Amino acid sequence: MRHSKGYRSRTRKILRKEPKKRGLTGLGRLLFQYNIGEKVHIDISPDNISTAPHRRYQGKVGTIIEKRGKAYVIAVRVGGKIKKIITTKEHIKPYKAS
Repeated sequence: MRHSKGYRSRTRKILRKEPKKRGLTGLGRLLFQYNIGEKVHIDISPDNISTAPHRRYQGKVGTIIEKRGKAYVIAVRVGGKIKKIITTKEHIKPYKAS
């Protein structure tokens, strides 16, 4: 039988929480205010998968270019192209340059 290549295929390790981090997400992540032009880190939360970006963007850093309702539009460079990703606050974190 052929292997399925659906939207969430091969995500068993990427889209799951570690045992110590299971449970509800903290309010700090949801109440954080993002401004246009800020850099953010894409960290997919498996709690709400309907607003999650594709798994290829897990761990990428992008720039917020606009707010669209409750969601944010983020510009991410993948290879030589700039992709626009629409996602909510639960799947992004502030970027801290080290």
